[in-house]
Amino acid sequence: MTSTVQELLSLLQLERLEDNLFRGESRDIGTRCVFGGQVLGQALSAAQQTVDGGRAAHSLHAYFLRAGDIEHPIIYNVERTRDGGAFSMRRVTAIQHGQPIFNFSASFHVEEAGIEHQSPMPSVPAPNDLKPPAPLPSEVYAQLPAKLQRWFGNDGPFEFRHVYPRDELDPPKRPPLQHVWFRLVERVPDNAPLHRALLAYSSDFHLIGTTMLPHGISFLQSNVQVASLDHAMWFHRPCRVDEWLLYSCDSPTAQGARGLARGTIYSEDGRLVASTTQEGLVRVRGERD
Repeated sequence: MTSTVQELLSLLQLERLEDNLFRGESRDIGTRCVFGGQVLGQALSAAQQTVDGGRAAHSLHAYFLRAGDIEHPIIYNVERTRDGGAFSMRRVTAIQHGQPIFNFSASFHVEEAGIEHQSPMPSVPAPNDLKPPAPLPSEVYAQLPAKLQRWFGNDGPFEFRHVYPRDELDPPKRPPLQHVWFRLVERVPDNAPLHRALLAYSSDFHLIGTTMLPHGISFLQSNVQVASLDHAMWFHRPCRVDEWLLYSCDSPTAQGARGLARGTIYSEDGRLVASTTQEGLVRVRGERD
């Protein structure tokens, strides 16, 4: 297993301090503060450890309250809100430097049979028919700040293949829609709670970026401020995050320095496995530096 995949698994395997209290470390992936997907995945991992077996997470709703400090651990306090006959509810507060940085609620459900339907997967090229992203030219890469070098490095735990690639350093304007295939670069254990936590982690990629597509701006530009405000996710069907998944994202509106994005995640064989919604802060100030 590659070091980056092992590091990601370690991030999601929290240290248990008390029955309902956990501690998680952070990883610098090139973002200005703690990556929102990391906090989502860790909060879900903490909540899952307080729910009896047989009940799987089916939905989560979260608010990002403060920017997380990459250099310090995060404490996760789990409240066992309810354990009913078929559903369990957990609330999680992420704390850093004595202040809440993140609030999270998740619902868990026993497996039941019932009605079933789904929207079809978009008709897009298969992942193996798409080329991996081309690396930046060495002279461009060398001029980037260290954080952006980590972001553009090729040693991350996930592999992405964009149906409609875009140059984030010089982005064109285009409709607010994108399709991205993704998967972990290595196989990981066959553990359903682990794969749900990994899917929560990866669901924070690409959503806010979709809101910026019609405006020809990018989070890499110095005059653009971007931050996740909230995140909702529904788990529909089991999946493996170490197999190809299609993330289909669109943005129906942006206004008042906020953009809304929606996502659907499909397995390669066309099963709808999860849905997401996120609102993000998008501020553009003056001219690009």
